[in-house]
Amino acid sequence: MSLVTPDFGLIFWMTLIFGIVLFLLWKFGFPTITDMVEKRARRINDSLQMAAEAELRLQHLAEEQDALIEKARKEQAAILKEATETKNRILADAKEQAKEEAGKLLSEARTQIAAEKESALRDIRKEVALLSVSVAEKILRKDLAGDREQQEYIDKMVDETVRAQTQS
Repeated sequence: MSLVTPDFGLIFWMTLIFGIVLFLLWKFGFPTITDMVEKRARRINDSLQMAAEAELRLQHLAEEQDALIEKARKEQAAILKEATETKNRILADAKEQAKEEAGKLLSEARTQIAAEKESALRDIRKEVALLSVSVAEKILRKDLAGDREQQEYIDKMVDETVRAQTQS
């Protein structure tokens, strides 16, 4: 038996065994291997598709997040603007109310001062009148000690009153 040229029996048995092994592989091995490769390919494709969908969802979520952030910024700006306007309005109202209160207090104070001034002037006039009457009484008692002097004084007063009425 030479290594370069095999005999016919060896080729026959090798061919027969190769055929049987090929048949067994064809019948039982290749379908299982093919099924496993196809399942693996489907799983890989499904995984790729799921990854693509997940990436797409992530993009949508990122876009939604950006939109929500932008909306939140706009709402924040609107709230800040409204708060500023409210603060300014409250300050203006408070200033206006303070001015009104100050005006009322000032007006009341002026009214009270005027009333007190009038009251004081009345009291002073009353005192001056009483003092004048008292002084006049003392002077008249001294000057009009007699009846003749009293009569002359009365005549003088009547003449002055008549002159004053004729001039008017």
